[in-house]
Amino acid sequence: MRVVSLVPSLTEAVAVSLPGVLVGATDWCSHPDDLDVTRVRGTKNPDLARIIALAPDLVIANEEENRAADLDALRTAGLEVLVTEVRQVPQAFRELDRVLTACGAPARPGWLDEAERIWTSLPEPAHRTTAVVPIWRRPWMVLGRDTFAGDVLARLGVDHLHAGHPDRYPRIPLDDLRAAAPDLVVLPDEPYRFTPDDGPEAFAGLSCALVSGRHLTWYGPSLTEAPQVLARALRAVRR
Repeated sequence: MRVVSLVPSLTEAVAVSLPGVLVGATDWCSHPDDLDVTRVRGTKNPDLARIIALAPDLVIANEEENRAADLDALRTAGLEVLVTEVRQVPQAFRELDRVLTACGAPARPGWLDEAERIWTSLPEPAHRTTAVVPIWRRPWMVLGRDTFAGDVLARLGVDHLHAGHPDRYPRIPLDDLRAAAPDLVVLPDEPYRFTPDDGPEAFAGLSCALVSGRHLTWYGPSLTEAPQVLARALRAVRR
């Protein structure tokens, strides 16, 4: 098999499970660290000509991360495109199994079984916390309805306040975010890279937790350690 991945988390899943199968990946595909494949630009602006020239047997994509027009163009060029949809943790396990099978995996990898075991055996949170979860600033955007990251947080006892918003990633004025007075502001380092010096200062007086975007939003091998990594970050709050 020759596979091009247009999704960073799927890139990691395939590279770890099927070494040598990937021939192309986006510039944002940062894991594994030693990934050595042809780069095909970003998730939203892939180099279609370069992908086609790689002559892959399969292109793997995601309905949220990649543009339908780009995927249609690849299909028109005669390439097979597999599109995933992941909005809840259980769905991630099913889609990962589907992707790896399509990429030629002879059996389900051990890390995927382990990740599913960990997530299905999580204890019920002792208490629940309300949060707002910005994913961008200038303008401020937050997690809204029906998102994988929102489901991850909910399973860890964190209920984000915009889960019922009509939009999946609504733009909310900063004054409104502060006025909501959540127990916690969760600041991931992707897609916007919030840092100790860029993000918490906007929420003076509120508890802020800086978390790994890879563990919050990626569905792949990182799922095996995500509950522990995120729980530790959520406890390390600052004002």
